[in-house]
Amino acid sequence: MTSRTTLGATAGVALVATLAVASTLVGVADLDLFVLWESRIPRTIALVLTGFALAVTGLVMQLLTRNRFVEPSTTGAADGAALALLLVLLISPGLPLWAKACVTTVGAVAGVTGFLALVRRIPSPSSVLVPVVGIMYAGVVGSVTAFIAYRTGLLQELGSWAMGDFSGVLRTRYEMLWLAAAAAAVAWVAADLFTLAGLGEDTATGLGVDVRWVMVLGVVIVAAVTGVTTVTTGAIPFLGLVAPNVVSRLIGDNMRSAVPLVGLLGAAVVLGCDVIGRVVRFPYEIPIGVVVGVLGAAMFLWLLLGPATRRQAGHA
Repeated sequence: MTSRTTLGATAGVALVATLAVASTLVGVADLDLFVLWESRIPRTIALVLTGFALAVTGLVMQLLTRNRFVEPSTTGAADGAALALLLVLLISPGLPLWAKACVTTVGAVAGVTGFLALVRRIPSPSSVLVPVVGIMYAGVVGSVTAFIAYRTGLLQELGSWAMGDFSGVLRTRYEMLWLAAAAAAVAWVAADLFTLAGLGEDTATGLGVDVRWVMVLGVVIVAAVTGVTTVTTGAIPFLGLVAPNVVSRLIGDNMRSAVPLVGLLGAAVVLGCDVIGRVVRFPYEIPIGVVVGVLGAAMFLWLLLGPATRRQAGHA
């Protein structure tokens, strides 16, 4: 690691630790050891694991597509997982949580695969057109899911899964998120392969990288994280977009150096939004998916329409 990366990682760990303490203690009317052990600490751990894993999947997705403006919620992964979860609720609602996570992972794989196949058919993919196509594609999948939920009376239940909410996280109900963190760790181990694949198929093949298998590994990582987090805490939009772009502007595009910083920033964003969501309307709580969605959407528009994008469009 460079000195800048080490300094950033140290600052990130301190920031996450501070926000984790605040998230554990803020917005609680009666805090005792039982509540702390059964609810507050599991919830804080779930926030850190979810933020870390989702942010890293955004970085993987951006390298696979060679586009900075995509992430699981804008490429059909989250919507594919939601559709799969809805089908589970219709066909076999009594499945255990781990089985539902397996099904939603398969749904996320289908969603990402459909997006990648669609992108390959775009004659002149640009940095702006690819995310727009992804948002439209995710919108179509989401509309189909909403229609089925409406006709089957599951619209309200679908809404609770489609929106990130940690209010129901308790001990023994969040541990699967360690699998999502493990998938993010695999992405760090294979960081050099993803970096080479991000140089383009011809260049990567010339350097001895089997791009097809790197793509498969990336899709599996993105789908596993998306599937597990969707079942456990619900979808959190734009997180995988914001964190990788901020880190890229600070230290560049080397994935091996970027992964820990992206993960820590993602965890910090989720913890900070959780504190905001529980303080604004205390003793009530705003779902974290709403807070992250508002801030992330503003950041997405700034990145999409900002000075750097305009300069790229001008040089094109």
